[in-house]
Amino acid sequence: QVQLVESGGGLVQAGGSLRLSCAASGRTFSSYVMGWFRQAPGKEREFVAAITWSGGNRGYADSVKGRFTISRDNAKKTVYLQTNSLKPEDTAVYYCAALYGRVWSRRAYEYDYWGQGTQVTVSS
Repeated sequence: QVQLVESGGGLVQAGGSLRLSCAASGRTFSSYVMGWFRQAPGKEREFVAAITWSGGNRGYADSVKGRFTISRDNAKKTVYLQTNSLKPEDTAVYYCAALYGRVWSRRAYEYDYWGQGTQVTVSS
């Protein structure tokens, strides 16, 4: 069982940055691929980024590539999403998710555990 708690969201102006964190409980954090997804009002949940257990493989949505960076600290059981050059279209609830395995995925249904989300609002 893994419990995930996101933090770090907030209101920021376009062009600004936020660092999202996701703290995990459980003893097998390093066995999980960790991902970030987001959902804007009236839209489906979409993949943002994912990272394998070692951090050696990472994947990003085209819309955030070059602006967002995912990282993890297995000793702290925490995954991070550094968001830079934020745009109003990045406004959404951001969710952390855990997938048991070694290969990252952009498919939400493959993830086993989810956090409750943190709101990111980017003003123009």
